[in-house]
Amino acid sequence: MTAFEEMGVMPEIGKAVEEMDWSLPTDVQAEAIPMVLGGGDVLMAAETGSGKTGAFCLPILQIVHETLKDLREGKGSGKKFKKGSGSGGGQWKMNVHDRGDAMAIDSDGTLCQARDQGGWHGTRSNKAITGKGKYYYEGTVTDEGLCRLGWSTEKARLDLGTDKHSFGFGGTGKKSWNKQFDTYGEPFGINDVMGCYLDMDAGEISWSKNGVLLGKAYDIPGHMRSEPFYAAVVLKNAEMKFNFGGEAFKFPPKGGFQGLTQTGPDCVINSKVVGQGSISAPPAPNAPQAIIIEPSRELAEQTLTQIQKFKKHLANPEIKELLLIGGVNVKDQTDKLAVGVDIVVATPGRLEDFISSGRLALHQCRFFVLDECDGLLSAGYGDLINRLHQQIPKITNDGKRLQMVVCSATLHSFDVKKMAERLMYFPTWIDLKGADAVPETVHHCVCTVDPVVDTRWKTLNRHIQTDGVHQQDRINNEAHSPETYSEAIKILKGEYVIAAIEEHKMDIALIFCRTKVDCDNMEKYLYQRGGGKYSCVCLHGDRKPQERKANLEKFKRKEVKYLICTDVAARGLDITGLPFVINVTLPDEKQNYIHRIGRVGRAERMGLAISLVASTKEKVWYHSNCNTRGRGCYNTNLTDYGGCCIWYDEPKLMSDVEEHLDITIDRIDANMKVPINEFDGKVTYGQRRTGGGSVYKGHVDFLAPTVSELAQLEKKAQTTFIDLKYKKKFAKGPQ
Repeated sequence: MTAFEEMGVMPEIGKAVEEMDWSLPTDVQAEAIPMVLGGGDVLMAAETGSGKTGAFCLPILQIVHETLKDLREGKGSGKKFKKGSGSGGGQWKMNVHDRGDAMAIDSDGTLCQARDQGGWHGTRSNKAITGKGKYYYEGTVTDEGLCRLGWSTEKARLDLGTDKHSFGFGGTGKKSWNKQFDTYGEPFGINDVMGCYLDMDAGEISWSKNGVLLGKAYDIPGHMRSEPFYAAVVLKNAEMKFNFGGEAFKFPPKGGFQGLTQTGPDCVINSKVVGQGSISAPPAPNAPQAIIIEPSRELAEQTLTQIQKFKKHLANPEIKELLLIGGVNVKDQTDKLAVGVDIVVATPGRLEDFISSGRLALHQCRFFVLDECDGLLSAGYGDLINRLHQQIPKITNDGKRLQMVVCSATLHSFDVKKMAERLMYFPTWIDLKGADAVPETVHHCVCTVDPVVDTRWKTLNRHIQTDGVHQQDRINNEAHSPETYSEAIKILKGEYVIAAIEEHKMDIALIFCRTKVDCDNMEKYLYQRGGGKYSCVCLHGDRKPQERKANLEKFKRKEVKYLICTDVAARGLDITGLPFVINVTLPDEKQNYIHRIGRVGRAERMGLAISLVASTKEKVWYHSNCNTRGRGCYNTNLTDYGGCCIWYDEPKLMSDVEEHLDITIDRIDANMKVPINEFDGKVTYGQRRTGGGSVYKGHVDFLAPTVSELAQLEKKAQTTFIDLKYKKKFAKGPQ
């Protein structure tokens, strides 16, 4: 049995993983796979290359395959509901077919949760009391929030206590009926156990708190006493656990009241709100069980490739996957949906188009995965994520709860935290990054670009084409204006890239530029300077999908030396054995500095990252409110004056990065020579260190001499003790 099978992964998937030379699960896989297989929501932070794609793809493939197999064989969830049977046979439970859109109910039908902070969502039981008798059930508040529980008739709305057909008691200490909220008993909250009493003989409704009766709350109107009464609850960002008598009550009722499960057949009826048709019917072809959203086409393609590798030995039934990205013929994607799709890997734009046009349905979605979620949110897809989550049923027809998996570069992002609180069902947090830090396999340094000190920009006959932000400014080589120095920085950075390549003999490198224009200009300049010596390709959003895919493959196959890209285009790309990264400009967010330089130094291979940081502010494009999103824009005014430019403060950004990492990053001169330290002369970037092991001594190496010394002292102490013992014995003489 493989290590993956020991975690619960089925042998067919385990075999595929073994063929990929994965002998052991990575840390994130060991944590996440059992959680997803167990039905939980997972929020994970791990670097690209840590195996996080496998951490969610493996268990999702397995569960989707098992579900398809059960449906085909008519097992488990394949049972048909008979008319009037409610939801779930003979057991009392909350009815998954009689609930608000944001109300989640577990498979047992006893745990209810609504994560909507802005609205109330209710549900009722699958059975009702009718006739005579005294009845009781308990509801325990299991999380902070607002809740109201009680009794409801068939005519009542789901927002309990707001019409004349239902009676509720809320955590604020108010009883409610027909929109009348009156003080009753006392407030209740998390961990409190609320007892709900229904006396059909006397026509009374009352509640208790932690076993203490709060007194009669309502007399049931005469015309309602012949109606059936359901157990009911309404929640607002809260959770409650119910006990209808299937297990011992925490506070057993007195006075002849009995649990709902003890009700005789003559006094109980089934709910009329039931699932439509047969759950064993085949799924709708255009309604996948899993939707995985990726921020870029390249990352979506990578994820789909992994799914195809993992499912290699899965058959009968076969899992069908679809890549839903822009740049691909819409008709081909529509035709595949018509045949049937189980897993969709998509980018946000194309996914939204297919959903809004009705070509893709969400009603059978079991898994909702947001990969690189921080990138999705920063790109403005938060509203789309919210809309999709609202449209996806929180419980499937067979009573399975929607599972969410969220991957993020960091769990410390405020936006990611807020989204998780709002949408996820008590997720397990798997933070394998912790506080941002630079791996010891990465040597990173900063070269300051100072146009006052390095004045070559004044006399260069050939230099990189700049981004055009100063085309309406007066630039004078002898002037000392901010605009002149800003233009000079752009020119010098082109020279510094060449210097870094030459000094370190970079045969392969990832070059980060801030904008798509900067990428294009760098690509053009490297070809002009090298005449083919500096072969390179670009990867950014303005390049056509097929070109982007071809460029990435060329770089991976080492047909070109340099891949020039923006942060967005490169997010999530895993390029094995990459030795060098050059940051032509720093990223807008300090966390992305780690994200960039972490592209090198993987799998114990050494890497060098050089950042070119301006000594003063630089004017750059910032198309925050641009109708064309920067395409063909010539508005070089500052954003404060209705333009599309800002002053970019790289010295401040560098300071923020160092403060964030709590380190001082090595500085190098324009000659790009790395300072002499543990790296110099001891490593070849892109390869493991000669002799193996880390560049730095581990704590065991440092402690070895001390441990040896302690061992000698221990030995000496024991020898001395024995010597003293025998000396004392013989000193006393014979006994």
